[in-house]
Amino acid sequence: MYIVIIILYALSLLYIFLFSLSQLHLTWIYLKHKKKTNLAKWSEDFIPHVTVQLPVYNEKYVVKRLLKAVGELDYPKEKLEIQVLDDSTDETTSIIKEEITSLQKRGLDITLVHRENRKGFKAGALAHATIKAKGDFIAIFDADFIPQQDFLRQTIPHFVNSKIGVVQTRWEHLNKNYSLLTQLQAFGLDAHFSIEQSARNRVGSFINFNGTCGVWRKQTIAEAGGWHDDTLTEDLDLSYRAQLKGWQFLYLEDVSTPGELPVVMPAIKSQQYRWNKGGAETARKIFFKVLQSKKSFITKLHAFFHLFNSSVFSTLLIAAVLSVPMLYIKDQHPELSWLFNTGIIFLLGFFSIAAFYWVSNKQFSKKHTTSFFKLFPPFLIISMGLSLHNGLAVIEGLVGRKTPFIRTPKFNITKKEDGWSNNTYLHSSLNFVTILEGILCFYFIYGCFVGIQLKDSGLLFFHIMLALGFGSIFIYSIKPLFTRKINVT
Repeated sequence: MYIVIIILYALSLLYIFLFSLSQLHLTWIYLKHKKKTNLAKWSEDFIPHVTVQLPVYNEKYVVKRLLKAVGELDYPKEKLEIQVLDDSTDETTSIIKEEITSLQKRGLDITLVHRENRKGFKAGALAHATIKAKGDFIAIFDADFIPQQDFLRQTIPHFVNSKIGVVQTRWEHLNKNYSLLTQLQAFGLDAHFSIEQSARNRVGSFINFNGTCGVWRKQTIAEAGGWHDDTLTEDLDLSYRAQLKGWQFLYLEDVSTPGELPVVMPAIKSQQYRWNKGGAETARKIFFKVLQSKKSFITKLHAFFHLFNSSVFSTLLIAAVLSVPMLYIKDQHPELSWLFNTGIIFLLGFFSIAAFYWVSNKQFSKKHTTSFFKLFPPFLIISMGLSLHNGLAVIEGLVGRKTPFIRTPKFNITKKEDGWSNNTYLHSSLNFVTILEGILCFYFIYGCFVGIQLKDSGLLFFHIMLALGFGSIFIYSIKPLFTRKINVT
């Protein structure tokens, strides 16, 4: 039995190590190719018809803000159409109708595309509206984002190149400094939107439309097969299908669109669940098509770690749980000490991840050294604590278990004094996963004592971080229950 534990533990650590090396390779590419994007200049000779799509579902706190921002887009009115894709079942629809009337009086071509059912969820809404779209290009903004006035003037000129199917911009964060949780989310997302997207794009590897703050060529959507609703990440799915068809994607790191980060753990978990499970579903659906393509080996390798990046949570969870019995195995089988000592190589993985986030953080923080050492340790701890929740989501995605698209509740919180306790979309509950996270906190506290008892400190730091991680996630998850009606499920 102990041989099985050793093998599973070693394979999990090996996957984490290889993943960290892939992140280091992307960091190297990013630094090697780092330069300002040559933004295409606006030309009066290329002013195509553009449709702006705003997929909305019960967004009464933020939809007015979104519509006001879209109404200020600097683009010729006769070439601009705005579609509000509304699947709402509450007062959001009446708010939208009121704002649409106001914008129509200003001469804007804006319409409400309302569905009575949410068939296909966001993907279904996009597919339904795209058939009716007048534009040759489609810009998409989720409800929690506020497009800059010059967004279309910064992105549309790049489509002069007929090979480009998508232009994606970087996310900024309206409420980055609201709390430690928002700072940690921004810390992680900035790495994706600086190093990962830029590096992959620079070397011609697959990148993804991030679901919002980007522009599609309508022809690209059609040739790639349109929006599918068989995964929770319809954006990643369509992105790969389009690139497999030969369309090029362009990522503009220097063009940003501010958006709002979730401020409470239940909302963060909702978003993380959708991203991680959807990523696994897309990997299951698409990766073999990538392998069969004529892309280079290095491109396929990047695609593997891109599509399966969420699997690192599953392997981290396996390695963490097995690390405690590994202490007993090591104590009872001293002849295998050489095998355990080779584990020091995985320190290279830790430094690879540290380098990845160091370079990213340097792009967005003036006091980057202080900021890095303030945020990197808690970021690792919280990531470890999320490994159960996210790992289970990945497993569900890989085995094909279907679940509905659950939206992330929006709050319209941009200042520290803004509150969330009265948000009607936030459904706090004490569920089995949260309870298990609390149990795992005590499990790894026990692991610390085992290491001390056996006089083996090799995993002590790891177990302390895991205990802190699961304990933090548990506390953050139940915190809303003390300010809202408790719902035990």
